Amino acid sequence: MTTLLSPLYPETVTRISVIIPVYNDVDLLSTCLEALAQQTRAPDEVIVVDNASTDASASVARSAGARIVVEPKRGIPAATSAGFDAATGDVFARIDADSVPVPDWLERLEKALESHPDASAVTGTAEFYGGNPFSRWFGRSCYLASYFWAMERLLGHPPLFGSNYALRADAWRVLRETAHRTRADVHDDLDLSFQFRPDMTVRFDPSLGVAVSARPFQSWSGLARRIAWGVRTVAVNVLEETPARRRAARRAAGALALVPARRKDRATRAWGNSLT
Repeated sequence: MTTLLSPLYPETVTRISVIIPVYNDVDLLSTCLEALAQQTRAPDEVIVVDNASTDASASVARSAGARIVVEPKRGIPAATSAGFDAATGDVFARIDADSVPVPDWLERLEKALESHPDASAVTGTAEFYGGNPFSRWFGRSCYLASYFWAMERLLGHPPLFGSNYALRADAWRVLRETAHRTRADVHDDLDLSFQFRPDMTVRFDPSLGVAVSARPFQSWSGLARRIAWGVRTVAVNVLEETPARRRAARRAAGALALVPARRKDRATRAWGNSLT
């Protein structure tokens, strides 16, 4: 397998850690790591989170030069959180074991965050591979399209897509305090999207190229399970903060950004806890 990491260019200042949770996906993980090895902007660190795998996923990752983090508690939220906690980069780039990023994926992620220094995260969408033409079309045109459309209106900002996003390390240190990281029955990306503070932003960039396996859409049971997780994730978080309160807090944060510095303390006191 091609060596995963390569020397940094002298002008590179941002360290990017790539985090990949895996559970018994050795063949797809191998393809993912090969794609990372071909990046025009090499990762500074690749962390593969072994989520109690019983196959050769960990040894394949190790042979590719990845750092192994073991998370025995099953579930993508726990595995992703363990990877983020262990990462040393300034930016955490998150993909799945079945993700196949295009060669300039990391380069585009870095440029997107540099172009939008106010953004706490940047996320993209995906094309699907494998399966049949219908499952690939359904994944892109129905499932993902509906996810981004509906969740942006509920959240007030674009949702993260777990197979293709990057999060600033300082944002994770804030979000980790409220994320439901020990639950195995929620979508980790959507749950994390709910944790964004009113003054934090997510940038959607459709040019971020990643291919993802269409296997979740090859059976009705697989699709039903994903939808059930999505509904549960929304319910868990809406019970903690209603959509109306969320929108009000984001409006208040937007207004606060326009207030002159000498008046911000007074404005913050007036809006109170809606900004925290």
